[in-house]
Amino acid sequence: MESRPLRYFVAVAEELNFARAAERLGISAPPLSRAIRRLEADLGVTLFERTTHTVALTSAGTVLLAEARIALDALQAAVRRAQRAADPESKLVLAVKADGDAGLLEPILDCYAREPGAVPVAIRLCGWHEQPRLLRCGEADVALIHEPFDHTGLDAEPLTAEPRVVALAAAHPLSDRDHLTLADLGLHAGDLYRFLDEIRQETRDLAQLLTLVGLGRVNPLLPASVAARYPRPGVVYRPVSDAPPSVLAIAWPQQSRSTATAALIRTAATTAATAPDHQAGRTRTL
Repeated sequence: MESRPLRYFVAVAEELNFARAAERLGISAPPLSRAIRRLEADLGVTLFERTTHTVALTSAGTVLLAEARIALDALQAAVRRAQRAADPESKLVLAVKADGDAGLLEPILDCYAREPGAVPVAIRLCGWHEQPRLLRCGEADVALIHEPFDHTGLDAEPLTAEPRVVALAAAHPLSDRDHLTLADLGLHAGDLYRFLDEIRQETRDLAQLLTLVGLGRVNPLLPASVAARYPRPGVVYRPVSDAPPSVLAIAWPQQSRSTATAALIRTAATTAATAPDHQAGRTRTL
């Protein structure tokens, strides 16, 4: 199957509107509609339920959307990796959220640089949980990322697990407590990751997040290493005894066959296992 019908299908599935999808693709609606009907005929299934006013995915369409995204990402990634492989200045791209490396990024890079056959490593700084997309589309070879994240098409190995702390404004009523529980913060373990995602949507980086903490707007749970590495006037950190640990992993595309990538992954695991507690905020290795 050619990639164009899949791209057309994904556009309609995401927009659920043929006119908007056609505009997004830079074509007119009638040929787009014909292309979708040909795709349905080729597959022998109905992908969309159409009425005069609505377009909705069928169960077959829902399955194809998930698979088509993976296929298109893989194709795009193959092209980008081939182009990068042809570059005489070969390098690895490591994606990481700034301040999201538990203090391990520099030690990992230093240790890897001493590996036989090591290649230069370019650092791709990114936002909250952008790493999976960068890996799947070929813009990065490996990533440091906190769990949980979308593992589709990726392999990963946990590096560290840290206790969590809550960041509070110094004037917060709970700031005089030595330690807290999720219940003290009005949270349940099952709601934790949704709570964290909601907070991340309000900010681009840790500096912005801690500014909001100091203003008393948010009380995020953070890895313990953040408290050790980012003290800030007006902000206090308190342990949350029953919060699940913050797990930092190293992730890479499942189809990767790069020996340089494999060497970097091994180096990361070894570095995390031997890092002193003070280096990553009393991180314990897995």
